[in-house]
Amino acid sequence: MRHNLMLVTALLLAVCCVGGASAADLSVGVFADADSLPLYVAQQEGLFAREGISVDLVRFASAVERDAALQAGRLDGAITDVLAVYLSQAGGTQLLITSHSDGRYGLVAAPSSPVRNTADLKGRKVGLSLNTVIHYVVDTSLADAGVDTTKVQLVPVPKMPVRLEMLLAGQVDAAAMPEPFLTAAAIRGARILVTTDDTGMDAGVIAFTAKALSTSLPAIKAFHKALWLAGQRINADPERYRPMLSGTLGFPEEAAAKFRFPRYRKPSLPTSASLDAAANWLLTKGLLKARPSSPITDDRPLAGW
Repeated sequence: MRHNLMLVTALLLAVCCVGGASAADLSVGVFADADSLPLYVAQQEGLFAREGISVDLVRFASAVERDAALQAGRLDGAITDVLAVYLSQAGGTQLLITSHSDGRYGLVAAPSSPVRNTADLKGRKVGLSLNTVIHYVVDTSLADAGVDTTKVQLVPVPKMPVRLEMLLAGQVDAAAMPEPFLTAAAIRGARILVTTDDTGMDAGVIAFTAKALSTSLPAIKAFHKALWLAGQRINADPERYRPMLSGTLGFPEEAAAKFRFPRYRKPSLPTSASLDAAANWLLTKGLLKARPSSPITDDRPLAGW
């Protein structure tokens, strides 16, 4: 009898503990990249808690996995890109941009390649992932350099580690990639030709679902405030956060040691010109049949602070 009573008591305590555990106010999808560093700083240094919210940072290895989680309603928001937001809208997932982010994409030439600038890529092989933000960065960079994109041999290499190794082996003349792969390539003798820092392209963004913005707007507003507090801390003393690149984000040690930190900006919406350029590219590629009839941005989280 005593054994049964103890068992019932234990079960009741377990139920109470589960029922009393509070879920995070927001779940946000992230990658192991510089875009996500301010979020991890905000989490580890208590800045989310200081703003009165709890945030679950859910790390993904690929955009496909992240987008599937958004579509399934398992995330409130994510670090993503303008093109992905347009395509999500077209696919029926109401996703709205609340701010730019500060990741870095770029084009890098192979160590053995004679390519010295973007204009030299005419007639050359460029490794990339097709119909993605990386492809968009390539096309835009080539156009800025006056290169006809049809005169460049685009080589589809979806997996980033494979793309990096092909570049270093000289199997492609150049490749497009995000950080920390740009830094890793440069350390091993590749030459960075152009990055989105140089062009001012706001390809990376933060976006939340329409449902989350409807039900959790105060928390999303607090999220952006904490994000900016974290960004200011990193800007003030980047070296203090260099260990987080390898320890938290998993950068290779050599890339973490040489990584050039972006200058994190106060959260704000991308310009209409940036949004239009991305939409025009998608329309030209046939990836978008028409512009969304509803807005793809929401400035309410940024109002009043």
